[in-house]
Amino acid sequence: MTLTVRDLRRILPKTYNHRREVLSEISTVLSQHQYLQPVLEKFVFNDGTAKMLINLTGTIEVIYNGKRYNIPVSLWLKESYPRTAPICYLKPTSEMVIVPSRHVNSSGEITMPYLDEWRHTQCDLHSLIQVIMAMFSEVPPLRMRLYPEDCSAYQSCLYEEISHVKLDRDDDLPISEHNETIC
Repeated sequence: MTLTVRDLRRILPKTYNHRREVLSEISTVLSQHQYLQPVLEKFVFNDGTAKMLINLTGTIEVIYNGKRYNIPVSLWLKESYPRTAPICYLKPTSEMVIVPSRHVNSSGEITMPYLDEWRHTQCDLHSLIQVIMAMFSEVPPLRMRLYPEDCSAYQSCLYEEISHVKLDRDDDLPISEHNETIC
């Protein structure tokens, strides 16, 4: 579904200080990244306050080791955007696990110098996405889940699997309970 500038204008709250610039940047990004969509949702800040903010949510394409991957992201624009940097998160599916690194924390927040050193006249959404794509092409931020979701940690899953291993003897005789060893 392609949104027009008119549609975007209706979605974008009037509380945004620089509506024309925000609309222009979102339009540019949507024309180049077909799997991102603008969505108006409630964002809860660390101090507990909540605001209705526009975010670009969907996937960006990353090439890692010659293969294409679609990385799910959500780029939140504060009301002061583009004077302030977006708040960027990974948005993994239930089959994915976040891989923390120096650019992604365990809650999926994307942190990097481009965001820390954001300058309104030098930085924009399109360039931000290009930097994220390049960064994730070097160090992927997600991997596929190795174990079922009900296993909260690798160790507990591993223990579960090992605790139910059945051992058979080579001579087809049953293992005596008195000779069992737990290691």
